[in-house]
Amino acid sequence: MPELPEVEITRRGIEPFVLGKAITGITVRNPNLRQRVPRNIARLVVGQRVRRLRRRGKYLLFECDAGFLIVHLGMSGSLRVIEPESAPSKHDHLDLVFGGSALRLRDPRRFGVVLWSRGDSSRHPLLARLGVEPLSEEFSPEFLYEVTRGRDVGIKQLLMNARMIVGVGNIYANESLFKAGINPRARAGRLSRERCARLVDAVRDTLLAAIAAGGSSLRDFVHSDGASGYFQQHYYVYDRATLPCRVCGAAIRVARLGQRSSFYCSTCQT
Repeated sequence: MPELPEVEITRRGIEPFVLGKAITGITVRNPNLRQRVPRNIARLVVGQRVRRLRRRGKYLLFECDAGFLIVHLGMSGSLRVIEPESAPSKHDHLDLVFGGSALRLRDPRRFGVVLWSRGDSSRHPLLARLGVEPLSEEFSPEFLYEVTRGRDVGIKQLLMNARMIVGVGNIYANESLFKAGINPRARAGRLSRERCARLVDAVRDTLLAAIAAGGSSLRDFVHSDGASGYFQQHYYVYDRATLPCRVCGAAIRVARLGQRSSFYCSTCQT
């Protein structure tokens, strides 16, 4: 699933093609995504000028004159810049046209979202309960220490709880915990202030490194220009079960936590 770095890379890639430009057309080939694309989407968005493009968690928000377009890439989606006349493939469900260029949503599993809304975006049902952004100043050692108090859940599961911290998926939670030297099964409520500070730094450093590396190439994810990321070449633990730890040489272990695979080094992560 595209995580925060992949969505942020998409945002940066498409921004020059949409910022300040008017939406001149929209083609919906299959409206049956996670939430059905509104029947009147063309009437709502055509003519709207994109004033700002921002990311909230794993959602892209096209802020326009009279509202905002919400886009989510789903489990395996991508949003690519194309020429409007380009022939679509099987899973190319929607094109958003900006004059001489277009954005094409490819979503094989159809878990994506394309919706139009008005008013305060922070109050939209899809966005209202999202937690703090891990690259923001709000995500501080003090915040993490306070939010973990009294919680008996494993720290990895808390990191992936979007109502607490938004956008940190399985890959980057694994890598961040390794960088911080914390076992994914460690009880969140027992983390010291020092370990919380270390983990905040590790999450931020891991996400920024992934963005700089172009993200991870996961199944169908590609950049807005069709290129692939290469952060997966630098994984320390994720998807490396039984392979030697890049730091100490011990075999990487895997455990099932919260229905997700957790990779860790029992020597480096306590």
